Amino acid sequence: MQLKPLSDRLIVEPISADEITKAGIILPDTVDKEKPEKGKVVAVGPGKLLDNGQVHPLSVKVGDVVVFKKYSPDEVKVDDKEYLVLSESDILAVVVA
Repeated sequence: MQLKPLSDRLIVEPISADEITKAGIILPDTVDKEKPEKGKVVAVGPGKLLDNGQVHPLSVKVGDVVVFKKYSPDEVKVDDKEYLVLSESDILAVVVA
């Protein structure tokens, strides 16, 4: 099964945080972890429909790594893999390497 986002929505594959902190502290599995705030875009919708009937395309594309608001995405599980569905307005930044 595949997901096809509508309007200004996008599908993001979450990128998990490291299990070891920069100081070398290993975080055990029992620690409650926050939802990821970073992910890779795997699908984008056609864009936002404007009042004049035109479609404004999204500014992110498939393959971009984005930073988003922590509690904004909706979680979806497809074929035992977790994805996040969020609106383009919930994206805070695109990570540039």
